[in-house]
Amino acid sequence: MQGQIQEQRQEQKLQQSISQQQLLQAQLIELPVQQLIDRIETELHDNGALEPATETLTELPDYQDSPEGTDNADNADDYEQQREREDRQDELDRALEGFGRDDDELPVYSGGRSSADDAEERVYGSTESFYDQLIDQVNMLDLDERQRYIMEYLIRSLEDDGLLRASLEGIVDELAIYHNIDTNEQEIEALLHELQQLDPPGIGARSLQECLLLQIDRRKPSHMTTLMRRVVTDLFDAFTNKRWDKLQHELGLGEAETEELVHELRRLNPKPGASMGEAVGRSMQQITPDFIVETHDDGTVTFTLNNGDVPQLQIAETFADLLKTYRDNKEGLSRQMKEALLYTKQKVDAAQNFIDAVKTRQHTLYVTMKAIIHWQHRFFVEGDEALLRPMILKDIAERTHLDISTVSRVCNSKYAQTRWGIFPLKFFFSDGFVTESGEELSTREIKATLRELIDTEDKKKPLTDDALSDLLKAKGYPVARRTVTKYRLQMNIPTARMRR
Repeated sequence: MQGQIQEQRQEQKLQQSISQQQLLQAQLIELPVQQLIDRIETELHDNGALEPATETLTELPDYQDSPEGTDNADNADDYEQQREREDRQDELDRALEGFGRDDDELPVYSGGRSSADDAEERVYGSTESFYDQLIDQVNMLDLDERQRYIMEYLIRSLEDDGLLRASLEGIVDELAIYHNIDTNEQEIEALLHELQQLDPPGIGARSLQECLLLQIDRRKPSHMTTLMRRVVTDLFDAFTNKRWDKLQHELGLGEAETEELVHELRRLNPKPGASMGEAVGRSMQQITPDFIVETHDDGTVTFTLNNGDVPQLQIAETFADLLKTYRDNKEGLSRQMKEALLYTKQKVDAAQNFIDAVKTRQHTLYVTMKAIIHWQHRFFVEGDEALLRPMILKDIAERTHLDISTVSRVCNSKYAQTRWGIFPLKFFFSDGFVTESGEELSTREIKATLRELIDTEDKKKPLTDDALSDLLKAKGYPVARRTVTKYRLQMNIPTARMRR
């Protein structure tokens, strides 16, 4: 006789599943504003229970960040907003239990503009390229056909930041060999001077020093501009190394005047090309920023979400009325009417879920950008890439209480318009480099210093990677030669031999 053994085993497994609503929220969070508009139009077409709203509700307030801001205050605001959202969601859930809502209970999403934008629509993202904007200005100059051709060649030779790093001698050779134009350095220099009078100030400069001097020359003559010119001309090393004490001593200034001088110097733009409305110089691709960041003279930074043409959304009134009618006559419903009720409720639920997902996207983008600005406040104030602090996705996730994957979705394909140009959100992230003393430096800061060393080198005797490594160490960046090589390649800078 064969026995049977019955065994009962209890196992505990942890499984993580994602709901359809969470999936929808993740999809919308990842979309930039233009794609969000397309997605909403598709939803409006597919679901009759969703329609554009006629009312205007107040959208998320402008965020203001200042050097005196505290983390505790930010987190307290986040927790309070979270509680308010949960309370509103509870109310909506209770309303749905009755298969309908009264008119004053209909949820409305405000995706419209702020009151300041009502009078005139704000359009972001230039349809003109870096090249086109300069050519428009060249057309206003009194140039003959030959001069205009050379001027356009100079413009095409500019780097994305608006500076001219090609030598005049090289441009003369290129025009002669490839374009059959016989010219000389004196003529090129004269036309370059014309180019440097165009906007923005600093365009066409051959070095950072010349770029800053061109901007100072555009200012109204004053004692302050005289000091600024002397700093950039005679005390440039102290300025680039932020030796404010040396500037104060050499110029014989008091603390207040030194502070004012430093403030004015920091307002100069080291990358004039970036301020022409595009993040990638001459790229013809139109970029619509998702965030509009404004830096004020007192060091305060504010931002708003660019909702562009995102429509306001609400539950269609006809569907709400239909649900109310069914709810008031529940006892006498036929089978056909019950099926119609179920269909209507499914459409209303889907519409409500979509409205909630758009709201979640708006809030998630808001708190993420808020954290980025707070973390990188000095960059938004001064526009110096070297001031970007080491920051990774985990840092922002911890500050916002969001998942790292959510922060990653927010930063994917999103752009921020700032005083210093339009940047992808990924621009503000960089790894850290820890020195032997334990000081944490941003790799972005090291790369900016490396770029500066190469820009100011003697082009007849360009610096090798070993020499660059030694100079970086002298400036406080203990970077090995192979690391210099890696950073140089990442910035698409050729070897010393190719930079002659």
